[in-house]
Amino acid sequence: MTDDRPAWARRIAAERQARDWSQRDAVRALRAHAPTELPSEDSMIRQWKRWESGQAPNDFYQPIIAALFGTVTHALFPAPSRRDGEKEILAASGMETLEIVSRLNRSDVDGATLDALRITTDRLCSEYPFMPSGQLIIEGRQWLRRVVELHTKSLTLAQHREVLALSGWLALLVGCVEYDMGDRHAAESTRRAALSLATEADHSEVAGWAHEMRAWFALTTGDYRGVISAAQAGAETAPNHSVAVQLAGQEAKAWARLGDRRQVEVALDKGRRLLEGMPHPENLDNHFVVDPAKFDFYSMDCYRLVGEDRLARTLAEEVLRAGTDFDGTERSPMRNAEARVTLGVAAAREGDLDQALIHGERALQGDRQSVPSLIMTSRELAAVMRQRYSTEPTAQDYLNHLQDLGREKPGFLPS
Repeated sequence: MTDDRPAWARRIAAERQARDWSQRDAVRALRAHAPTELPSEDSMIRQWKRWESGQAPNDFYQPIIAALFGTVTHALFPAPSRRDGEKEILAASGMETLEIVSRLNRSDVDGATLDALRITTDRLCSEYPFMPSGQLIIEGRQWLRRVVELHTKSLTLAQHREVLALSGWLALLVGCVEYDMGDRHAAESTRRAALSLATEADHSEVAGWAHEMRAWFALTTGDYRGVISAAQAGAETAPNHSVAVQLAGQEAKAWARLGDRRQVEVALDKGRRLLEGMPHPENLDNHFVVDPAKFDFYSMDCYRLVGEDRLARTLAEEVLRAGTDFDGTERSPMRNAEARVTLGVAAAREGDLDQALIHGERALQGDRQSVPSLIMTSRELAAVMRQRYSTEPTAQDYLNHLQDLGREKPGFLPS
């Protein structure tokens, strides 16, 4: 039978079952997260049954349920999108690319030109998840060069700081794509340039993301203490921006790889509380915006690493659901790839080699990849394959495929 319940209703049922909770257990656990006394247990069980059947909880209960399952309200109960796509960008700027470039060639710069540049920068950062890396890096570098050249123009002090900040955002974007493509040294140089621009502009958010990139680089190269150091430095620099949430997520990933379950929970809870207290983002597509669904992605990674396979699988399925349009188009192919690795690890640990291979191979097939991140997570599936299925020819085929991918990007070859 088709399950036509809302996605959130299916999820809270799956989250409960992943923890081996009855509905009564869930209600009892819910009380620990409630700010005030809840109705009687029998009344709350009836309420819980209504929620799992698809009757939406009100605004009072939504954040409590989210906290119960270690996530944030808008990850479990998504808010309507506020974006209207590319038409909104053109309508807001009133300019095509040719006109923007023409204005940049003038001796002075007006407010409309800077507005158009802000919108263009936001567009490029929003295309990060799905635009082919080769195309995005060309466009990103072109616009970075144009914006940097504005420093030779006649600018007010406010305009000078704005141009520095826009240069910083574009440098962050270019650095991320360089790293995705396996050019570690170029990415680090670009990241340092972004941090320098942020320092000169006194722009804490750009600086925070430069620290986040350092944490990401350290994570994918196995420097887990370096991740924690970078995350803490970034959180001190930009404590009130959404990057602090992502830094907490990176820190949790590092603690998970160091085997410290308590610190994992501390870092995840810190990130969850920060994100729950922030306004819902206007543009969920921008790579430098931490959307609620991204928090589930971080939790998924951590639970897989600490061996909580049922929780990891539940979150992986949610990541895939949130990252795929109704027609099957993938909105978040890089997140989806790591979710498939998670499903593969869970299947391999349960003895289902065929499903593990299906998920593992599917993860390696996407056109838009972050090679270092994908190899890092795929190592875990490879380790299970070697441990449990070393004599299986199909498992060896997967391991060879992963080795080939590593050889294509020197410096990221899995051990």
